[in-house]
Amino acid sequence: MSNKLKVGIVGGTGMVGQRFVALLENHPWFEVTSIAASANSAGKTYEEAAGGRWKLSTPMPEAVKNIMVKDASQVENVASEVDFVFCAVDMKKEEIKALEEAYAKTGTPVVSNNSAHRWTPDVPMVIPEINPDHLEVIEYQRKRLGTSTGFIAVKPNCSIQSYVPALHALKEYEPSQVVACTYQAISGAGKTFKDWPEMVDNVIPFIGGEEEKSEQEPLRIWGRVEKGAIVKASSPVITTQCIRVPVTDGHMAATFVTFRNKPSKDEIISLWRNFKGIPQELNLPSAPKQFITYFEEDNRPQTRLDRDIENGMGVSVGRLREDSLYDYKFVSLSHNTVRGAAGGAVLIAELLKAQGYIAKK
Repeated sequence: MSNKLKVGIVGGTGMVGQRFVALLENHPWFEVTSIAASANSAGKTYEEAAGGRWKLSTPMPEAVKNIMVKDASQVENVASEVDFVFCAVDMKKEEIKALEEAYAKTGTPVVSNNSAHRWTPDVPMVIPEINPDHLEVIEYQRKRLGTSTGFIAVKPNCSIQSYVPALHALKEYEPSQVVACTYQAISGAGKTFKDWPEMVDNVIPFIGGEEEKSEQEPLRIWGRVEKGAIVKASSPVITTQCIRVPVTDGHMAATFVTFRNKPSKDEIISLWRNFKGIPQELNLPSAPKQFITYFEEDNRPQTRLDRDIENGMGVSVGRLREDSLYDYKFVSLSHNTVRGAAGGAVLIAELLKAQGYIAKK
């Protein structure tokens, strides 16, 4: 009998669900034992349900091919067979909130890739290297939901994962104004070039809801825990533009920043290269050894060359230079479906396990 925690993937047939399946293959702590999706997929093997629309370049793991897909709405049925679930469903916001709370109320921890609960006051939205202290609100959430073991934790939007870590490493110098322009891959929309041919040789200067998320979610990550809720930070002031570009994977950001106490260029680079968080201290399985990698070359980071740095869990930064309007500007890159989605959620689950929030039922 395996000592690994039994994991369910709710929304397992979509692109992020597929990425969860791929990342959890041979995971040292977790084993996928249940996959749930819409009623249309229920009753089929995972290979039958997802094989014809497998979107990843790596093959479907053999271990999941014959798992019978369950109906995600049959909460008790799915929850009874797992220790916790990852959730990556494509539904309306209120439906997602209700579904995730239903799973949590069965005593099942939910680690969510969805945006529905990102602003629920007692739901932690976490980048493990940055705000692990926000997990404290789980005890208050459990009281609200009436469970001693279930809860919901979420990861933030994929578009902020490249520039927020770079800024966080410099917090001691107090960033006050930030402009970030993100250049986002088509996989962020759950698409490939095969099913979105309009993106070939094209740029779309609008992604619905993305700019609001990119400006506000960092402030919640930098917020504080107060009376059982997360209170968002008031600074820095952030403005963004989010653009869809013809790239398979990898979100890039061009960031301009002014500090209350301006550091030197050498101080910034040193802080980036030496920045570590709890995942590195605990040596969590998915944690990048080098969280932020700085490139001296003028033409790096590049999406194709650098999105997979540290198995897609690292952030790469380059082109740091002084600016005529702001103090500095730089370019950064992260893998949007690994660090920005499924991989970031897996790292959250590892931290939750290490800190005792997730255990065998």
